[in-house]
Amino acid sequence: MSKKLLHYIIAGIVFTSVSGTFSHFVYQWSGSHWLAGLFTPVNESTWEHMKLLFFPALFYSIFMQYRLKEDYPRISFACPSGILAGTFAIPVLFYTYSGILGENYIALDISIFYLSVILAFTVMYFLCRSEKTGNPFVPALLVLALALCFILFTFLPPDLAFFLPPIPDSKTPQ
Repeated sequence: MSKKLLHYIIAGIVFTSVSGTFSHFVYQWSGSHWLAGLFTPVNESTWEHMKLLFFPALFYSIFMQYRLKEDYPRISFACPSGILAGTFAIPVLFYTYSGILGENYIALDISIFYLSVILAFTVMYFLCRSEKTGNPFVPALLVLALALCFILFTFLPPDLAFFLPPIPDSKTPQ
């Protein structure tokens, strides 16, 4: 049974990585359509970039739960837990490295996305195989709350740096 789960996990990593990469450009390609902005980044803020992982992983995990719920009863706890771990790894890793180095680098930013995707699905894998897990209601409720926050803050972002696009460096040519 573990091989079946491993195949779904690897497919999830690939799906989320490809979909997340693609979705980085969807809002601009759509002509800034509001519907595209619900699920894809509308600017370069850290908050909006968390959508790159969140929504593709959410959509894939719904599919994965439907397909594997009989073989892996803990999947309803594992999937939302993995989504939360991967999504929140993005700002934690970004602000950690950029705080240490004093600036950010696009190659590291991209690497953080892929590393966070791998983390999300690794958490899902190990929690699915675990003997003990928690109540699936709590992580599912947190994922739902986060989805609602993504939608709300797309249109009404708080006036905090985390939600705002970075200010271009005056030394960088425009």
